[in-house]
Amino acid sequence: MERVYHLLAFDLGASNGRAILGIFDGDRIEMRELHRFENNYIEMNGVFYWDLPYLFNQMKQGLLAFKRLGLGELDCVGIDTWGVDYGLLDRNGHLLSNPRSYRCATDEDVAETWKTVDFPTLYSRTGIGSMPFNTVYQLHRRVREGDVALEAADTLLLLPDLLGYFLTGEKAAEYTHATTTMLLNAETGDWDWQTIEALGIPKQIFPKIQKSCTLRGCLRPELARELGLNRAAYAAVGCHDTASAVAAIPGSGSFAFCSSGTWSLFGVETDHAIVTEEARQANFSSEGTIQGGCRPLQNIMGLWLIQECRRDWIKETGADVSWDDIVVEARKAEPFRSVISPDYGEFYAGGQMVKKIQDFCRRTGQPVPETMGQVARCIYESLALRYRLALEGLERIKGERIDSLNIVGGGIKNKLLNQMVADSIDRRVITGPVEGAAIGNLLGQAMALGAVKDLEDLRRIVRNSEAVEEYEPHHTEAWDQAYETLKRVM
Repeated sequence: MERVYHLLAFDLGASNGRAILGIFDGDRIEMRELHRFENNYIEMNGVFYWDLPYLFNQMKQGLLAFKRLGLGELDCVGIDTWGVDYGLLDRNGHLLSNPRSYRCATDEDVAETWKTVDFPTLYSRTGIGSMPFNTVYQLHRRVREGDVALEAADTLLLLPDLLGYFLTGEKAAEYTHATTTMLLNAETGDWDWQTIEALGIPKQIFPKIQKSCTLRGCLRPELARELGLNRAAYAAVGCHDTASAVAAIPGSGSFAFCSSGTWSLFGVETDHAIVTEEARQANFSSEGTIQGGCRPLQNIMGLWLIQECRRDWIKETGADVSWDDIVVEARKAEPFRSVISPDYGEFYAGGQMVKKIQDFCRRTGQPVPETMGQVARCIYESLALRYRLALEGLERIKGERIDSLNIVGGGIKNKLLNQMVADSIDRRVITGPVEGAAIGNLLGQAMALGAVKDLEDLRRIVRNSEAVEEYEPHHTEAWDQAYETLKRVM
């Protein structure tokens, strides 16, 4: 019998986090959720922050949950999170302030940065599309404001690297997460020092970039003693959650991927960044893969829209509104009544999402959705149509047809949306695994330990371990008409 590995993945999203145990025997991996916790940004004095001490304490609870199982030693730990956000350490290695949330982003930050380094130049250097929350814009804003924390900073660590530092004491920047910053040079694989210098960002704060799925120390001795654990290894996995999720896609042939959650990350895998004019015009970002290549993709506003609407409905009714309740109502609603642009700027900020969607429909001359079912169906159909736009853009920049779409992540639990996507894009849709980022994280740890050979071997293990579902398209002319509406309102 092969050796059995005990691996622990911390998979942090912008709304919740989990500690997930992986028991790996070399051929299959069994996953078990040990700890789940909420994660919400906190507004203080007009700035949105992530509560890092709380998040770190929740990670310790996850480690203690493993200890209580009595399985013996823990072999490895890995962390994946959303992209772009970071924290600053002083020269003594202490946190200068809680990390700011990307929800602070404004269009003004983008415009001010472009006055010094314009978007075509940024894109040609980094291959990253422009989103208001890109790290480059966040940092340049702090430069413009004369931010004292930035001036005092000794090291910048992206969020998973920051949490990993407090586990291990080791500082580095993992490749896939670094690509999300719009500060990594796509040609050299190093920081884009030209842009950093031009924008006045302190050069000395940027740590060395490390390849994905490599070991980076082990649990600090004092932390291991506190928790009563062995000093398990720490692996810098595909620390960007999308990178880990894409690594775990059991796809073959010509396929696109969509990591479906708060955001929808829609793209393909390539060996190198695509920095053509057409890719720039379509705002495709060539983010990193765990094998050192790229993922030309679009960041599409995903289930954030329905998550925020659910908050509104719960507040309005005073009763719990389940995800199943929302889907049931959406099924009853009239199809293609109104279409929104999921990436519309006002949708980025939280609060009053139902009203924002209603205002958008009113401004674009469409019927205003009133009921829960009408609003939800509008969101689901609009997302499915937006995926078609992304798919067609990928086919143009790749110069070839894409035969199928693999969707991973929590969004695949919505079977109505899955079928809508298949119908909209007129391609077969394969869904699974639901815990794409977590299984990619766990098997990335196994790769760092030498127990998984390469990406092909990793995906073989996923196929052995996880069931998938397939959705055949039922495309109609009504989808084409709705698609024209989407292009008009965008």
